[in-house]
Amino acid sequence: MGRLHSERGVALVIALIMLLILTFIGISAISTTTFETNIAGNERVRVDAFYASEAIFQVGLNQLPDTKPMPRTKIGEDSYGWSGSPKDKGSPRELASFGLCNKGGYDSSWAFKRYQINATGESFGAMKEVEAQVSYGPLPAGTQY
Repeated sequence: MGRLHSERGVALVIALIMLLILTFIGISAISTTTFETNIAGNERVRVDAFYASEAIFQVGLNQLPDTKPMPRTKIGEDSYGWSGSPKDKGSPRELASFGLCNKGGYDSSWAFKRYQINATGESFGAMKEVEAQVSYGPLPAGTQY
């Protein structure tokens, strides 16, 4: 009888230890879920900013050979885009023209114009810039006989 008497309350201690372990597992799961939700939200904002810059890039591509700047334009719920870099938000830059260039497969009577398009997109404070050089043509060049 002495032996049973000394093990009294062991089940309560084991139950409390198991409860403590399950509490730590629950807190860890909540922390991980919160962290993953923040990552997913940041990714969504980054992708929205990229798509806004891509939209402005396409506008610039479609307006060639005109190199006028594209003003800050609302694209989505809280997404904007403009030509230039993030620092050009208030005063967009014109598209850069690098003049005429030749391409393989075309004789000297044809030329292409080279341009650089910089476009920035912003979404919920995140900014992404797209930069590309494109050629426009073929255009008649030189003397035409």
